[in-house]
Amino acid sequence: MLKDGPATSRPPITHWPTPALDGVDFDPVLAELMQAGPITRIRMPNGSGWAWLVCRYDDVRMVANDPRFSRKLVVEHDVTRLAPHFIPAPGAVGFEDPPDHTRLRRTVGAAFTTPGVERLRTRAKEMLDGYVDGILRDGPPVDLTERLLAPFPLAVVCELMGVPEEDRPRVHEWTTLILSSAQGAQRSEQAKNDMCAYLGGRMRTGEVAGGDSVIGLLVKAIEAGEVTAEEATGLALLLQIGGEAVTNNVGNMVYILLTRPDLMDRMRSDPALRPSAINELLRYIPHRNAVGLSRIALEDVTVAGQLIRAGEAIYVSYLAANRDPEVFPDPHELNLERSPNPHVSFGYGPHFCPGNMLARLESELMVDALLDRFADLRFSVPVSELRWRPGALIRGPEGLPVTWS
Repeated sequence: MLKDGPATSRPPITHWPTPALDGVDFDPVLAELMQAGPITRIRMPNGSGWAWLVCRYDDVRMVANDPRFSRKLVVEHDVTRLAPHFIPAPGAVGFEDPPDHTRLRRTVGAAFTTPGVERLRTRAKEMLDGYVDGILRDGPPVDLTERLLAPFPLAVVCELMGVPEEDRPRVHEWTTLILSSAQGAQRSEQAKNDMCAYLGGRMRTGEVAGGDSVIGLLVKAIEAGEVTAEEATGLALLLQIGGEAVTNNVGNMVYILLTRPDLMDRMRSDPALRPSAINELLRYIPHRNAVGLSRIALEDVTVAGQLIRAGEAIYVSYLAANRDPEVFPDPHELNLERSPNPHVSFGYGPHFCPGNMLARLESELMVDALLDRFADLRFSVPVSELRWRPGALIRGPEGLPVTWS
């Protein structure tokens, strides 16, 4: 457990209980921390001790990109955190530092380049059209999350990963349990172990749907001695569960557009505005609760005028950085034409999300379909009846009941 330093030289510790939040409300505790100063100290519901938190855009990017802060060492510390459990398996890329982190990401890099993602566009559009055709055929009302926002991103990431269609429902169930703290650490840990066993088993037996899939690329990397089987499994796990975050993020986008019809009308009438609008929605939406993974200082480092001692834990808040008024004028306003818009919703530095282009592709395809194929799309229940995922690390609506003309 980290020991408290001299009270005269360090800011007080703020308890961050991560309250249940509805819609896209900004976390009031995080807002207070941003007001308290560029660097503060926090304690969250799980883990031990306290950790530093940086909120200012430039400081967030500095810490995220500075090799003096280690992800690998986090495994050896019971750092205060939101989740009751650690999600990544041993050797997972999320808990590695360069050069091992670079080596691991290189093995699947081809699948996530612009050409790699664009190769998937046609197949993704075909799958999306199938889901939308089914919804229109059945008619309103429908739960948009159940019929489109959940199954489509799952199908796309499984297509990229090489997970066959018959296995996708259980992979989705495992992902939901891993990404939620609502059902306790034991169930989350079991789901992680079950998914690792499944992914590892497919790699061991060579049951791969397509040699250019992520699992196919990892099998080749194992055979070439570039990664161990444990490392490959951890990397596959992280990529698989990360791919489904799109469900929640697009759910938040739809919620905003249906409660702000003026924005939806602008995007429907001006398709050229949509890429910029989606980029702004990505900046604006508080896509997660609290903060993600921490880092450990390898040596004494000064951040925002504060000495961070070797061995101390530090978090960055990408949500706070995206609301920094020094970078984003009127940061709490949605400006669909905002430019430049250098948001950090996909992270920054070595751990920048490898699936960012895939997430953008899926988001753009789904938003296009909702704007172009559904006339007068609207909620079929009062907004007050919508429910938001309890205990989830990634924020999003449980369902989106809609109707249309």
